[in-house]
Amino acid sequence: MTNPPARTAKQRMRDTLHRLEHDEDTWVATADGDGDGGAPYLVPLSFLWDGETLLLATPAASPTGRNLRAGGRARLGIGPTRDVVMIDGTVRTLEAAELADGVADAFARRTGFDPRRLTTHYLYFSVTPQRVQAWREANEIAGRDLMRDGEWLVAD
Repeated sequence: MTNPPARTAKQRMRDTLHRLEHDEDTWVATADGDGDGGAPYLVPLSFLWDGETLLLATPAASPTGRNLRAGGRARLGIGPTRDVVMIDGTVRTLEAAELADGVADAFARRTGFDPRRLTTHYLYFSVTPQRVQAWREANEIAGRDLMRDGEWLVAD
């Protein structure tokens, strides 16, 4: 099988932004935050991208909810393994009432899921990307970094 040619950095950036704007699910990796890396936990969650952050929601008492609050960091994987976007980000915890007007409604419309309607206590988590990587095949691994330290490396 022949791999497609590597995309330019600009094309990777466009593809990554398209995925953030149009995909609705991500794998969320967290650890228990006990200081030594802790036990890892991986779960799929829906997200809303606002152009700067990804908004997630999960039960406050779930391992992911506890880990996001305690550790304040997450690693997100969006897309299939042969066209992946990996995001390392810092996390801010929010109650539904703390969201800006219309954000919870936008989340519900985008994801088809409204945690405000459930009896289980859900929290929202705003993930601010600090590092973004994107690659398809081995020929794109060398240039996979699109963001470092919260700054985009490629202008679209």
